[in-house]
Amino acid sequence: MPIRLDSIIKKKLIQRSERVKCTDLHPIEPWLLAGLYSGHLHIYNFETEKLVKSFEVVKVPIRSSKFVPRKHWVVCGSDDFFIRVFNYNTMGKVAEFEAHTDYIRSIAVHPTLPYFLSTSDDFQIKLWDWSRDFENTQLFEGHHHFVMMAQFNPKDPNYFATASLDKTVRVWCLGQSTPNFSLEGHTQGVNCVSYYTGGDQPYILSGSDDQTIKLWDYQTKACVTTLTGHTNNIAAVCFHPVIPVFVSASEDGTVRMWNNTTFRCESTLNYGLERAWTLCTRPNKHELAIGFDEGSVVVKIGSDEPVMSMDRTGKL
Repeated sequence: MPIRLDSIIKKKLIQRSERVKCTDLHPIEPWLLAGLYSGHLHIYNFETEKLVKSFEVVKVPIRSSKFVPRKHWVVCGSDDFFIRVFNYNTMGKVAEFEAHTDYIRSIAVHPTLPYFLSTSDDFQIKLWDWSRDFENTQLFEGHHHFVMMAQFNPKDPNYFATASLDKTVRVWCLGQSTPNFSLEGHTQGVNCVSYYTGGDQPYILSGSDDQTIKLWDYQTKACVTTLTGHTNNIAAVCFHPVIPVFVSASEDGTVRMWNNTTFRCESTLNYGLERAWTLCTRPNKHELAIGFDEGSVVVKIGSDEPVMSMDRTGKL
């Protein structure tokens, strides 16, 4: 059944800035975290449309930044190979250390344990334990090109998936240094991955420089469907946590929303901010944040009163 998205998408924030390479939404506060190519971090209140905090971190691009709400932290990785951690209340620096030997592409924070992953152009994935003074407790190897992204499986965060320019998605287990398996089918590098958070379907999304989005079943390791329509590299993908759609962002400047069931494109957004680089949502909330060459956008899809809901099988 079609989902009439255009009537329920409301802009909350359009903030022009230098190129936005990463975004994150705070799970409680109405805050957008934007990491810029200029090396700055900005936190905006998307309800008041005001800049709340600004960190002049470094003189090179920040490609990943995440909130760690239980510690009141922001953690970020940049092109000088360093990870830095700040307290977003005091603005004080908590930690700073050289983490990789090349650009840091992504950071993924474990939902409950004192861990985060980092991925890099040095082909490596590292696990860091902040309860042990940010010790690197595990190294994961198996990719043969830049590792663009990692994401923990929200249904079982002992596992995580990675995307690489070696054209594969790989799934890993904490405690094991080599991948459990690979998902192969993209014809060019893979930039992004996202786990399905709702229902029981064991789905992973991936987006690639081959301009396609693939939906995978990570139990059967089969490709469920391949979606086309973008006219440039796919930079980011994510499942919406409330509305039964998944979202893709592309260097063609558009953001597309796809029906979880029919895989039909239900809406295409274009804010005229050039290339789209990043997407994020927050658990059980309606907001979607998008980072572009020329700024950030936060939209709310639907209202707090459910337009529709899914059962545990993912049906409307």
